[in-house]
Amino acid sequence: MKLYHFPISPNSRRVIATLHHLAIACELKPVDLVKGEQLQDDYLKLNPNHMIPVLVDDDFVLWESNAIMHYLCSKVPSTPLFPADPKTRADVTRWQFWQTGHFGRACGIFIFEHIIKPALNLGEPDANELAKGTDYFHRFAKVLEGHLQGRDWLVGDETTLADLSVGSFLDLADMAHYPMAGYHEIQRWYGAIEQLPCWQSSRPGKLS
Repeated sequence: MKLYHFPISPNSRRVIATLHHLAIACELKPVDLVKGEQLQDDYLKLNPNHMIPVLVDDDFVLWESNAIMHYLCSKVPSTPLFPADPKTRADVTRWQFWQTGHFGRACGIFIFEHIIKPALNLGEPDANELAKGTDYFHRFAKVLEGHLQGRDWLVGDETTLADLSVGSFLDLADMAHYPMAGYHEIQRWYGAIEQLPCWQSSRPGKLS
């Protein structure tokens, strides 16, 4: 099994954390997005969207990080990361869709303006984009903040894929200058994620 990834990417990190949590052996294959390796023909055969990550399991090729996480959990029956109970599983999936459709997109504006632009020499951050991003971020951060009141984890009493998916973008909060002031519940919850062994071992500097 191989995972093509970009270490700093939240989409990659949550998949790697899932691999580590489930103790699944997998060869990690870095793809340098800054050098444009995701646009090379060999990679486009794996993922025509030229995005990361991509999982290759024998002749099965799977892209989209949350789908990869579901597939990995199917290899470890009865894992608390993706509980078998239909309602709990639907709740976990709901938060993963929410991350993809809303929270991740909001964070992505700050990541592009403050991290990707400097890395690719694309100019200074766009103040108008950041203003729109700030409004969008607060809209959904308030949802997350409210949901976490009185909860240790997003769904149920244990860590699930929901926590890894939504929490993955918070690793870049300082570097990308998210407007995090006042979101005490989010910061408390992400602090607990940072203590998870799988999260610590998936930190880019820890990967071999």
